[in-house]
Amino acid sequence: MTPQEFYQLLAQQGIELNDRQKDQFGRYFELLVEWNEKINLTAITEKNEVYLKHFYDSIAPVLQGLIDNQELKLLDIGAGAGFPSLPMKIICPQLDVTIIDSLNKRINFLKLLAEEIGLDKVHFYHGRAEDFAQDKAFRAQFDLVTARAVARMQILSELTIPYLKVGGKLLALKASNAPEELAEAKTALSLLFSKVQDNLSYALPNGDPRFITVVEKKKETPNKYPRKAGMPNKRPL
Repeated sequence: MTPQEFYQLLAQQGIELNDRQKDQFGRYFELLVEWNEKINLTAITEKNEVYLKHFYDSIAPVLQGLIDNQELKLLDIGAGAGFPSLPMKIICPQLDVTIIDSLNKRINFLKLLAEEIGLDKVHFYHGRAEDFAQDKAFRAQFDLVTARAVARMQILSELTIPYLKVGGKLLALKASNAPEELAEAKTALSLLFSKVQDNLSYALPNGDPRFITVVEKKKETPNKYPRKAGMPNKRPL
């Protein structure tokens, strides 16, 4: 997918990028490739692949009508090089985006990227999702949490649901849709007072299947969740 094809596909779906937004995506690509020489950000570095498998893939929640240009507080867990939240932020500048990542080098890249391409209302924190979720400044503060290929729902729900306001939604972007994954997560979702609201399936323009699981938080999360760092992975709910 060339940058031009990327713009055209968005335009066909009612999203007309202005010159500044096109430049932001262009510079994002350049910085991604440049920094990838120093720290491992992505295995995908060929331009057309980045536009398809990172940029286009990341904006799926916008294309699927789950996110629009409103002043919503969005948290991205394990965003790596900023996916999916920062491509969505370029398209929906009103979003207030927070990223938590466990690797400080990635946080340094994201800070520089945001400065270089002129993103405001973006906040970056280095640390573990389990730790920040027990902090009142973060717990139950977000309208949306996104996670792209981070963990199975059984684990992911414990890492993300505590951050949501009641009525807020987790959007889990995945490349495979194993029904047994949601079946496995039933206990976790129940303990966290949350419920699968939707499971969307679609395809990238090259035919690759993609899925977004939408989970809504129904009630406040019990204080004991998430458990201390490492536990959700070691002993899933």
